[in-house]
Amino acid sequence: MRLDVITLFPEFVNSLADYGIGGRALADGLLTLHTWNPRDYAHNRHRNVDARVYGGGPGMVMQIEPLKHTLDAVRAQRGADAAPVIYLSPQGERFTQDTAQTLAQGAGAVLLCGRYEGVDERLLRNDVDMELSVGDYVLSGGELPAMLVVDALTRLIPGALGGAESAEQDSFSHGLLEQPQYTRPEQHEYGRVPPVLLSGDHAAIERWRLKQALGRTWLRRPDLLDGITLDAAQQRLLQEFIEEQQPGSDPI
Repeated sequence: MRLDVITLFPEFVNSLADYGIGGRALADGLLTLHTWNPRDYAHNRHRNVDARVYGGGPGMVMQIEPLKHTLDAVRAQRGADAAPVIYLSPQGERFTQDTAQTLAQGAGAVLLCGRYEGVDERLLRNDVDMELSVGDYVLSGGELPAMLVVDALTRLIPGALGGAESAEQDSFSHGLLEQPQYTRPEQHEYGRVPPVLLSGDHAAIERWRLKQALGRTWLRRPDLLDGITLDAAQQRLLQEFIEEQQPGSDPI
């Protein structure tokens, strides 16, 4: 997968190459990450990329021409390997696991990081395919959201996690939150590992995990269940979980 990031702070984004799954995917050739600084494509003496807002008001806005020239260079290098241009913006549609999976099935993405008061609207209308938001809050720029998108897409590259099951069992991969996880020791003053996980009965373990995923979603993100059609078996498991939440029941 190839990902291109247009940013005034390429060193910040390139730090992904130094750590964790992203670093391994880059080292193994599963991911190529290219950063592009619009200042390198600013055709003025001071390499300015921003100007004052028309109509008055505080702050600066990123100009069309440096960004347009940068996008032209990205497209020329990618050639036939075209990818959507995505602007990271709090006004965009919410970035979800479904969005990540859709993008991961394509040719990657070109991620545009805004700064200051944002980007000239005319460039967004003509050169951007979609706007994505990582949450209902405002950050200093698009670099952190872009890095979140890069990380989410990297996890979906076959081989990046060392096994497909790791990605398939993540929260949101099937519209549900992930079930609780446990490791050694089996006994601790904070509690014990649920006996079913030690039973060796794989069918029982899978049933427990599904019930916990359904229940945790019901408790923490009930809105997610609105977009899922549960079959009869899943409905029974969720009802069992709900009944187990009654006073006196073991929450595990």
